[in-house]
Amino acid sequence: MAGQDHSGRDLSIGAPATFVDHMRPDGSVVRLESRRHRKHQKPAAGSTWWAPRARGWWIAILFAIGSLLFALGSVPGYASAVGARWDTVTYFTGSLFFTAASFLSYREAVDASPPGLNPARRRFFVYQPGRIDWWATAVQFVGTLYFNVSCGVAMAASLSAQAAHQHVWRPDAIGSACFLVSSVLSWYETCHGWAAWRPASWSWWITLLNLVGSIAFGISAVAGYINPVSGQVHNAARADTQTLIGAICFLIGAILLLPERTEETRNEASARFAPHG
Repeated sequence: MAGQDHSGRDLSIGAPATFVDHMRPDGSVVRLESRRHRKHQKPAAGSTWWAPRARGWWIAILFAIGSLLFALGSVPGYASAVGARWDTVTYFTGSLFFTAASFLSYREAVDASPPGLNPARRRFFVYQPGRIDWWATAVQFVGTLYFNVSCGVAMAASLSAQAAHQHVWRPDAIGSACFLVSSVLSWYETCHGWAAWRPASWSWWITLLNLVGSIAFGISAVAGYINPVSGQVHNAARADTQTLIGAICFLIGAILLLPERTEETRNEASARFAPHG
């Protein structure tokens, strides 16, 4: 989304644009924020907690389930209770939910693109490098695919040290890096800069939690380094702890997507029925 001042000059040079100031025919100026525009393309369908016909509702639910499974897989004692095989299955299943939610988020960003950027024919994948929300959702989606590979290969029995390093740890590290980059971009998009204090905003809390969760996943990837010679994990306990922290942050952030989805509707209703005096 290009950033413009009242006269229409482009403000996106040198920094990602996160809003557009649109001048109405009556001379009033309306600020269209990138994330708000993306999340509220259509009036919110259903209620805050139950809206299976709404894409935003599914994004929240799928992310929440994926986060819950990652948290479960990293809980101390879970692997011992169910066995290493089912622990890896738990992670892999969670990664699939992450991928489904991330793809819907990516499509949400693509569908929110300006008319001039929208392809005449609906395509699953498009290239829109001039938009920060496109980058944030596309990079996140790529990260989930790497998690699919890492978690999927980890289910195989009797992996060699080299194979575990190459096909389990490395995709996990790349996926974690993608999540961190995506979270930083989303944070910048929401704050319209590198820092802001907006505790009254659902978006601010969501992107903050996702950023903290991505940092925890990054630490987990470093701690979970697999030696390609010995096959030993650098610090398995720390890797599990940081994965648990990150997954809990993602879970809370996913749940907060639900009230964020309907906040426009609630605000309009409040304004409509507010007493006038």
